[in-house]
Amino acid sequence: MTAPRVALIGPGTVSVVHLAAIEKLGAELAGVCDSSRDHRAFLDEVRPEVVHICTPHDRHVQIARDALERGVHVLLEKPVAHTVEQAELLVAAAKDHPSVKIGVCLQNRYNPTSRAAREILLSGELGRVIGASASVLWHRDAAYYDARPWRSVRERAGGGVLINQAIHTLDLVQWLVGDVVAATGHAGRYGGLPGDVEDTAHLMLDHAGGARSVFFATVTNAVDSPVTLEIVAERGTLLLRGDLTVAYADGRTETIAELAPGGAGRSYWGASHELLIADFYRSLSDPEPFPIGPQEALAAQRLIDEIYRTTS
Repeated sequence: MTAPRVALIGPGTVSVVHLAAIEKLGAELAGVCDSSRDHRAFLDEVRPEVVHICTPHDRHVQIARDALERGVHVLLEKPVAHTVEQAELLVAAAKDHPSVKIGVCLQNRYNPTSRAAREILLSGELGRVIGASASVLWHRDAAYYDARPWRSVRERAGGGVLINQAIHTLDLVQWLVGDVVAATGHAGRYGGLPGDVEDTAHLMLDHAGGARSVFFATVTNAVDSPVTLEIVAERGTLLLRGDLTVAYADGRTETIAELAPGGAGRSYWGASHELLIADFYRSLSDPEPFPIGPQEALAAQRLIDEIYRTTS
């Protein structure tokens, strides 16, 4: 299709990777709107075909719904919303506008290593998955929250490390290991960071196929360590830590390299935003919904919400 006319709302930190992808893909950037401006007037003035929404979490749903009502395709940064209740409103709005595309940026599903791991698991070569473990050990200091105060306020962000950083890895755990049927855990504040959002959390997840996953996330680590996800199956183990290492029970090993980080944004974001955005643009002429829409993206958020409810 012809490169679409594009707008972006919310020129904050993550917007740089969206703007870089828009430029690289040759789309026409018709305008950028600050979060404080009237987004409805902006959409009516600019009349884009696609809008990228990179605002604070509590503004996602209203902007996305207004765009859908105008026939504007929506590419939304994670999470779907700051609450599950708000996210469900967007799921309903998407169903009311089936001809308008909406995608959510859970871009780690586009990592070559993630896709290779999924193909191996679906092939059955490793047999039944027994369990998995995952960790997100990152560093955030007071300056991170002071720079964008909404990040430290539960009523705006929806939460802390789980919804803002670890949601990508939780999504991968479900995508690779299977649907979660039960979740227990705890989220708390231990690092003395500003605001009222959690900085550390641990979870235990039981999957539909009988596997069990354990999960740990914190932003109190000394550095941004690589995300680690290990999946143990009957006939081998998959280890995602940057690259993917496959260790077969017969002694064979295989390594699949991860993409080098892109030029825009922070290195720990990876390089797959561009892949997801390109796929979203390709999907605009496809009658089927984009595969990572609000309903699909809600699975990880529901887990997070369950932990928040049991912790509070």
